[in-house]
Amino acid sequence: MGETMDKLVDMTGIDKHFPGVHALKSVQFDLFPGEVHALMGENGAGKSTLMKILSGIYQRDGGDLVIEGKSVNPTTPREAQNLGIGIIHQELSLMNDLTVAQNIFIGREPRKSFGRLDEAALNAQTAGIFATMNLALDPRALVGSLTIAKQQMVEIAKALSYRSKVLVMDEPTAALNDAEIAELFVIIRRLKAEGVGIVYISHKMDELKQIADRVTVMRDGEYVGTVDAADTPISRIIAMMVGREVNEDPLIVPDLDGAEVSLQVAGLNRGKVLHDVSFSVQKGEILGFAGLMGAGRTEVARAIFGADPKDSGEVRVHGKPVSIKSPKDAVRAGIGYLSEDRKHFGLATGMNVRDNIALASMDLFTGAGGVLNDNEIGTAANSYITQLGIRTPSDIQEVRLLSGGNQQKVVIAKWLLRDCDILIFDEPTRGIDVGAKSEIYKLLEDLAEQGKTIIVISSELPEIMRLSHRIAVMCEGRLTGILPGGKDTTQEDIMHLATQRAAAMQVTGTAQ
Repeated sequence: MGETMDKLVDMTGIDKHFPGVHALKSVQFDLFPGEVHALMGENGAGKSTLMKILSGIYQRDGGDLVIEGKSVNPTTPREAQNLGIGIIHQELSLMNDLTVAQNIFIGREPRKSFGRLDEAALNAQTAGIFATMNLALDPRALVGSLTIAKQQMVEIAKALSYRSKVLVMDEPTAALNDAEIAELFVIIRRLKAEGVGIVYISHKMDELKQIADRVTVMRDGEYVGTVDAADTPISRIIAMMVGREVNEDPLIVPDLDGAEVSLQVAGLNRGKVLHDVSFSVQKGEILGFAGLMGAGRTEVARAIFGADPKDSGEVRVHGKPVSIKSPKDAVRAGIGYLSEDRKHFGLATGMNVRDNIALASMDLFTGAGGVLNDNEIGTAANSYITQLGIRTPSDIQEVRLLSGGNQQKVVIAKWLLRDCDILIFDEPTRGIDVGAKSEIYKLLEDLAEQGKTIIVISSELPEIMRLSHRIAVMCEGRLTGILPGGKDTTQEDIMHLATQRAAAMQVTGTAQ
């Protein structure tokens, strides 16, 4: 793509140490104008550290950083911005009570005489940036009134207001639905056409083929390699990331004829969000729930678990009607729910691993006088730490210090210790890297083979297709169809049902 002088960014031999950790070991990375260069790697691979060096948040301990042919060493984010480097962090840093324009030019607002804010000029400059992005957005709108996708566009506009030639995007689609992702990709392609170089960090493998030109992979703080996105199979990129081949084939759907129906839901209704939802799941089955944002998938799970009240509907467990008015009732009935927000609803992050695992089963370890048997808790916790391969220095490590994948395993251990027969997983791999995803998938498969009944809710179609024996599809609070799992179902089949607004349920497959 050109010689070194044509590069926007050329990083070579980058080293970085933190106390007790060699975070980056002679890493290289480059970027050309008008290119989307994906930076991939598992959590802890060093991606964010490398980008923080590029954007002036950290200073390197060794190596060279060259911007447009000139060796530089930005020591603050402002210095990096002045060099044309903008970064959009996964956690957006906007102020909800200020307007879009005020957020973009905070601290750099145009002024009239006597230092008065020139609101008209501020809005006009913002509108000019939006025009280059072909973005229809009111500069006077309060940021707090915007969707996450629109807030992301404001962050991009803010970076472009510094005349950024390099734009670093860290997990830009993590909180976006498919339509919003498509909108973001239109903006990215427009920026490419204008010569902006984009560093794209994401865990979503399917996005690479859509948006990236090249892919650089890091592992354990080291550079693994750079490949062309179009010519490289996803399986090879994954193998580069995790150092081993990862099985991406769909599950072989087991023969469940005659298997017990563990969970039946009939006529589930709740306000305007759920309309006459009925389905059943067999022992040893993984039923996936697919649908667009707002389709009602999480609402189904929360209603079954008693986290939200239902207006009507019946839930049967092992053929018997159960009255579930609270999560405590659901747990007594043998149902465990792993929320999509595990840090707020699945874990007590300030507590240690062993206590989190025992959290839903404290009554099992309480003796006479209400005294907890700490030795029994430790034995049970360590049994699941070993069984699930939870990577932790010890059972008394604080859960907040574990990786996302290991935190998720702790939540699973909590419900297994409670001996729940029915497990509902809501976005089980959100924020988890590809290697840990593979481990979670294998764990769910093993649980199904052991006879557990599994429901998986996921916004990632490849994940639903990879995991599910059958796929229930929802649209606007209604179940619009149930598809067979395995290789017989395509993403197009799922999307057809996910956009079908008819109230009538159309079902294919077995065990309705």
